[in-house]
Amino acid sequence: MNNIKLVKPKLKDLWFRAQCLSDEKTMEYNAGYNVSYQGYNYNTGCIEFKKEDYAKWYNTKFKNPNFYFAYILDVDKNNFVGYVNFNKDEKTNLATMGIVIKHEYRGCGYMRLALNQLIKKAKTAKVYALTDTVPKTRVGALKVFHDFGFKTTSEFEVLKFGKPEIVENIVLNLKN
Repeated sequence: MNNIKLVKPKLKDLWFRAQCLSDEKTMEYNAGYNVSYQGYNYNTGCIEFKKEDYAKWYNTKFKNPNFYFAYILDVDKNNFVGYVNFNKDEKTNLATMGIVIKHEYRGCGYMRLALNQLIKKAKTAKVYALTDTVPKTRVGALKVFHDFGFKTTSEFEVLKFGKPEIVENIVLNLKN
């Protein structure tokens, strides 16, 4: 199994985030939703992240004590394979999380390894619960989340390319 660690990127390493966000195969899960955030491409799911925006994003995000972002580093290969994040609501200590694995590294076990470490980071940050929304069609991702103890709290319908898709809201309680 691969040896990974979560590392806070340096400003000069934001090229990798930009590479992930602009890669159609990596971002295809994100395509077809009616969202309005800046730089989102409806057809590909890609999100524009310009080099001139790196410093502003970096300084804004890493000054926020409720935001956690780290690259997944394969230590053996000395290579970034994805990234993780959570954003904690300071009133509820509930955190919305995300994991992105670059398409060529999917199916190699990185999600499990990264999720395990992300949960530890969330506990250290006094997060009471992690939450995410995952389409039911992403069977592999849901299996990993459920294997880690995430529970489906609700299901709802969204439109993906104008067609109904069922999404699960999942939560992992960390208060113990």
